[in-house]
Amino acid sequence: MNILNIEHVSKIYGEKTIFDDASFGIHEGEKIGIIGINGTGKTTLLRMAAGLEEPDEGQIIRQNGLRIAYLPQNPEFPEGATIQSYIEDAESENSWMVQSNLTRLGIMEYDTPIAHLSGGQKKKVALAKILETPADLLLLDEPTNHLDNEMITWLEDYLRGFRGVVLMVTHDRYFLDRVTNKILEISHGKMYGYEANYSKFLELKAEREEMELASERKRQSILRIELEWAKRGCRARTTKQRARLERLEALKNGQAPVQDQNVELDSVETRMGRKTIELHHISKSYGEKKLVEDFDYIFLKNQKVGFIGPNGCGKSTLLKMIAGIVEPDSGTVEIGETVRIAYFAQELPELDTRQRVIDYVKDIGEYVQTRDGRITASQMLERFLFTPDMQYAPIEKLSGGEKKRLYLLGILQSNPNCLILDESNNDLDIPTLTILEDYLNAFSGIVITVSHDRYFLDNVADRIFEFSGDGTLTQYEGGYTDYLEAKQRMENSGAGTGGAGAAAAGSGAGGKSGKGKNSSGGQNGNGSPEEKDSRSTWKQNRPVKLKFTFKEQREFETIDDEIAALEQKLEDLDGEMMANATNSMKLSELTAEKEKTEKELEEKMDRWVYLNDLAERIEAQKNA
Repeated sequence: MNILNIEHVSKIYGEKTIFDDASFGIHEGEKIGIIGINGTGKTTLLRMAAGLEEPDEGQIIRQNGLRIAYLPQNPEFPEGATIQSYIEDAESENSWMVQSNLTRLGIMEYDTPIAHLSGGQKKKVALAKILETPADLLLLDEPTNHLDNEMITWLEDYLRGFRGVVLMVTHDRYFLDRVTNKILEISHGKMYGYEANYSKFLELKAEREEMELASERKRQSILRIELEWAKRGCRARTTKQRARLERLEALKNGQAPVQDQNVELDSVETRMGRKTIELHHISKSYGEKKLVEDFDYIFLKNQKVGFIGPNGCGKSTLLKMIAGIVEPDSGTVEIGETVRIAYFAQELPELDTRQRVIDYVKDIGEYVQTRDGRITASQMLERFLFTPDMQYAPIEKLSGGEKKRLYLLGILQSNPNCLILDESNNDLDIPTLTILEDYLNAFSGIVITVSHDRYFLDNVADRIFEFSGDGTLTQYEGGYTDYLEAKQRMENSGAGTGGAGAAAAGSGAGGKSGKGKNSSGGQNGNGSPEEKDSRSTWKQNRPVKLKFTFKEQREFETIDDEIAALEQKLEDLDGEMMANATNSMKLSELTAEKEKTEKELEEKMDRWVYLNDLAERIEAQKNA
């Protein structure tokens, strides 16, 4: 049953089109993940679903009595509220469950003023309360940001067991795989639904794009035939001829499918000498809490190291010590003379929002040297999906994710050979993350990262260090999945957790090789039906006279009218669906009928192309 329908909505911000006649339906039992490049309207869609924003055109129809709970990306709180007073605003029977959620999320001091909390802690407090708000539809904007791996696993289990509908924005691909049963992709103002988790979505998206390209090829073929017909001066004296002219006009006005751009990053090679980064017995404590205790390590050239552990264990502090931002209590950090460090902070630094985007990049460097040669700041921005009009707009016009992408561009623009990334994944869209992973894999230098994104660690890291909570670190070889498998083996065997044993247990991150199919294409050498047709223009090196069969002649004479009737039927069905938008049973029947009619029309159009092509060849043979 439909609980919310988004019907033909359009939304424009300034000169930017967010949605253009987009439609989507949400049904009971669905766990939906929203995917799209930053700035495409993911948060706007959640706000419209929550009733906090209205579309410029179209409508959003909600089931009567639908209860909605919404977690924004940056929650707001009552002035002067403490954690305790905030959670007590929840329904009384649920306040103890909110406290249980807070404990799971590492929040213990309930008398703390919310104003004193970090951005991540505020998000956790809001999440703990939202999860216990009675709701049929849960709207979540980046719920996994600032959560460690244990918390993310708990949230996965919670949402899988949630009886209502979930509509969420997240860039955590493993989270999408394990929670969602449907993906909603926002692309170029349209919405595309896929009955799949993230992994299956990738396959279905590729199929959709290939079908769109095939449809475009067919449109071009039909257009060519119709233009040739029109050039011969056929007069629109009959209904059928008028229909052909109208169809020709529609074909000429048709648009080719818009292809998604990808962020393009070329690895910048900066020479690194023999000495890299050496940590000699470093220790750091805050009060009585030991964060790092006697850690000794030398980073190798081109090594990709990931640090994991619960929030507050010292991961960011260790990165800041390596970057020279924080001094260790004891021990030394030695940096080679040729090492050029770029530090990507967890929190977005304060930007001059009045500054133009292009000026922000030019302040870092007018040019950057890549493997493709020297490119300008403007060209670099284009590779990061900043269109020319966006480049000359003030930074305040960018979305949160676009600002994070700009910040990342600035980091890479400085030509480093050592990247220190503290939760670089937060607020970056999946296309950007995918290309960043490819870039890091090809990066000629050291990568040191803290991340709760398991997918990212699997794709990038070749060594994992886990913080134990008492200042010691345990080493594992490979990515995140290798780390989990090594821990499981150790637990099953009763082995200790010493660094050497863990390192030996790592299975590495070797790739898998598969055998490709020995496919020669075609139809096993027998040819297509058209090739086997007795009307082939050549048979045994002799021309054969082309002609319609009696059945084909009748079909050719009536097919225009049949196509027009199917097109009219689809138009009528659209009208009926609009009129029955709140009648779920009738809407389901009409949807099935529309799908059947669309399939019939597709088959008729394929047949129409074949018959018209044959008619063209018959005419050409007569005139030869």
